[in-house]
Amino acid sequence: MSGGGSDTGGGGSDTGGGGSDAIGTYTLLVDLRVSATIEVGALGERRFEPGPYAYTGSALGAGGFSRVDRHRRTARGDHDVRHWHVDHLLGHPGARIDRVVRSVGVDVECAVADRLPSGPADGFGASDCDCRSHLSALLGGGVDGAGLDGLTERVRAAHEEVTTPLGGRVEVTSGSDRNAGATR
Repeated sequence: MSGGGSDTGGGGSDTGGGGSDAIGTYTLLVDLRVSATIEVGALGERRFEPGPYAYTGSALGAGGFSRVDRHRRTARGDHDVRHWHVDHLLGHPGARIDRVVRSVGVDVECAVADRLPSGPADGFGASDCDCRSHLSALLGGGVDGAGLDGLTERVRAAHEEVTTPLGGRVEVTSGSDRNAGATR
């Protein structure tokens, strides 16, 4: 919903609906609870400090936002395939998806990523574009001093800024909890 509201799903089979088969751009808000050194595909070994991360991607192909469901399964430990850079981060036992911000019906992946703070790994999620990275972070409490909540607000604002003029809709949905074994 525009204005930062929450939508936890729903049906719909058209590309502008709110369901998993809708298309658009998403940002995963990831909480990494421990320091981790992770092999990130062709990027090699990277060090990630504990804190909030935001990974921005697109869900424009067949299945649309069902890609986010796949990321949730990876974060829960239910899916072991590592295809995208973010799979390597999400597959770490200390990582969980806290929330997902979605821009429904629009392709604004690079525009959103460009409006977020720098991340710890150049090229992360950006092998098919000219962006520096599609992974952002606010470590050490961040400039807002609010950690995950502060980064979530910045992500939501970035989505709103680029989505609203295009007639898209911004939604905030729940993430995943590895310990619960289900999305929340």
